[in-house]
Amino acid sequence: MDACTAIVGINWGDEGKGRMVDLLTEAFDIVVRYQGGGNAGHTIVNKYGEFSLHLLPSGVFRKNVVNVLGNGMALDPENLLAEMHNLMEKDVEITPDNVMISERASLLLPWHRQMDALEEARLQDKKYDSSKQGIAPFYSDKYQKKTVLAGELFYPDVLRQHLNGLREWKNLILTGVYGVDPVSEEEIEAWIEQYCMPLKPYIRNTSTYLRDALSDHKKILFEGQMGALRDLDYGIYPFTTSSNVLSSYAPIGSGMPGVEIDRVIGVIKAYSSCVGAGPFVSEYFGDEADRFRQIVGEYGTRIHRVGPIDLVATRYGVQTQAATEVALTKLDVLGKLEEIPLCVRYRLNGEETDKMPFPAALDQCEPVIETMPGWQSDISGIRNWWDLPEEAKNYVKRIEDTIGVVIKWISVGPERHSIIRRGQII
Repeated sequence: MDACTAIVGINWGDEGKGRMVDLLTEAFDIVVRYQGGGNAGHTIVNKYGEFSLHLLPSGVFRKNVVNVLGNGMALDPENLLAEMHNLMEKDVEITPDNVMISERASLLLPWHRQMDALEEARLQDKKYDSSKQGIAPFYSDKYQKKTVLAGELFYPDVLRQHLNGLREWKNLILTGVYGVDPVSEEEIEAWIEQYCMPLKPYIRNTSTYLRDALSDHKKILFEGQMGALRDLDYGIYPFTTSSNVLSSYAPIGSGMPGVEIDRVIGVIKAYSSCVGAGPFVSEYFGDEADRFRQIVGEYGTRIHRVGPIDLVATRYGVQTQAATEVALTKLDVLGKLEEIPLCVRYRLNGEETDKMPFPAALDQCEPVIETMPGWQSDISGIRNWWDLPEEAKNYVKRIEDTIGVVIKWISVGPERHSIIRRGQII
């Protein structure tokens, strides 16, 4: 097996990356989160229960797997601490031996969430449908060199001086632009003490740790957040996240620039779903959307937009992520359909195309839909490719032929081992 593997989303996010990481970590020593923050969740079902991880790498449920939060993350101490405590209450082991935080990761501070909510309110009907977890203000501050590094917690005098300077600058914006009360020195110091200081035992030079691990022939899995269409540079801008979600960013965001990623496992869903605003060409609306949500079980705390699998967007995501192989999730939920719809091309200005248009043109695109016969049976208990109904195999092959990459895993249920493996994959 290759030393460095990345597992990434191909579409708008919510493809099922967490359950795939949870499954595949049996063959890895280390799992690294390299970007993003608490604005997306990886759902995992295992012997401990059902979990939605927002910050911790999905390898935390495997004994002897080390989980690293890399320097590219938006490190939210308040939510991370709550997530750790929740897992520990359910007998999941969380210690500085199996969870490590990069000393170079920047802290997401209370005013980042506050400014996220204030800006969405100011934008009103022009808002980006933010999760209000402070991600955009955080990354904006990071690139302005106005964040605090986790390692500064070990240098209290430097930390205090740095925080006071940032607080004074941020208060100018909070009071002058948004007309709200300023943040006091006492408030931010109390927050640091309550939520950041308990994390100090987990903070270390993870770059050195990871490079030493590679020298010792350890296997590393890089876990991406969201999907290619939400990437800051290559997604449906401006309806993107504020970080680079691509596999090519994994070495930088993990603390090992220059390290080669040997394999990239892209995760796609057997149909399309999207949480948040922005172009979604194959989207269903109204009663049609409600019926489809009911069939596939797409409900959550935020509205899940749904539609047929979008092969134009999926092929673009595979190419952008440089995926070498693919995992297809939630194939089982399509078992009730007589006909399986696929968006195979877009119609733009009267012409059909299978290429991804520039983001500004996507709202002018119409989906070109084709259908394939459904299998109309329960496949959740199947574990062998050859036992799948012919209609299901044909559907998988159609996707595979279009995206140009082999589908090596097929998920037929949320549980860890509800999976069909095709060939020798690890």
